[in-house]
Amino acid sequence: MDDLVSVEWLAAHLGHPGLVVLDATYLPFEPDRDAAAEFVAGHIPGARFLDLKTLADTDDPRPTMAPRLDQFRARMAALDILSPESIVLYDNSPHRTSARAWWLLRLFGVASVAILDGGLEAWRAAGLPLEGGSSPHPSHGAVATGFAHRADGMIADMADIQRAIDEGGAQIVDARGQARFTGDEPDPRPGVAPGHMPDALNLPYSRLFEPDGRWKGRDALAREFAAAGVDPAQPMIFTCGSGITAAGLLFAAHLLGHDDARLYDGSWSEWGADPSTPKTTGAA
Repeated sequence: MDDLVSVEWLAAHLGHPGLVVLDATYLPFEPDRDAAAEFVAGHIPGARFLDLKTLADTDDPRPTMAPRLDQFRARMAALDILSPESIVLYDNSPHRTSARAWWLLRLFGVASVAILDGGLEAWRAAGLPLEGGSSPHPSHGAVATGFAHRADGMIADMADIQRAIDEGGAQIVDARGQARFTGDEPDPRPGVAPGHMPDALNLPYSRLFEPDGRWKGRDALAREFAAAGVDPAQPMIFTCGSGITAAGLLFAAHLLGHDDARLYDGSWSEWGADPSTPKTTGAA
């Protein structure tokens, strides 16, 4: 299975043994939308609702931090996924949240995981069927012990960002929109300063996609990285507002064959709220 699969591929493989389809829609800034209700109203046949907003460390005050191993196991067991399988992710979010789910699954050892190119919008555009109803609820009470570790080396923290600022060694690449990056637009979270980390580069995640929501091809992605001054062959730390859209840059780098990258999970919601961290405004 490729890292990025088409709706035609998925339609042909639905129901195959060992293939799980997960709806990874997350809508953090869309108060008029309800991802769970939308799933019940219509989803890809056989899909299960990941509920990405809950796949987080609920004991951590920072938003959407990666869950602990026990929390991840519990969520997978609730989805009847007891060990790593072949998983296809899709979403119907303007934030392209399948990439965040892709990163989380890889964080916990799922090697065979793909994103549906174009998401639910592409599925509908192809005239493919939807079904309604909730995800099935497993009754066996088993534990997802097939997930044995969390690869913490994939996560960057504040100290890693400060080290990159002070010593170099890794490019800091911010996935937020230009106005948020420059500080011309205030942060949507109370108490979070505007601007960005010193020496950070700006590659808005929206540049990774075609107008129809499909991912750009490898050559076009390479041009976007180059235009932002990013060399994906060199170490990278991706950041954004809260670690969601930064995962899109990480997936794009992966498509380009470059995996020397980490995700700063606290991102600007942590860095920008800390009065002791250095901040700057303006263009990169």
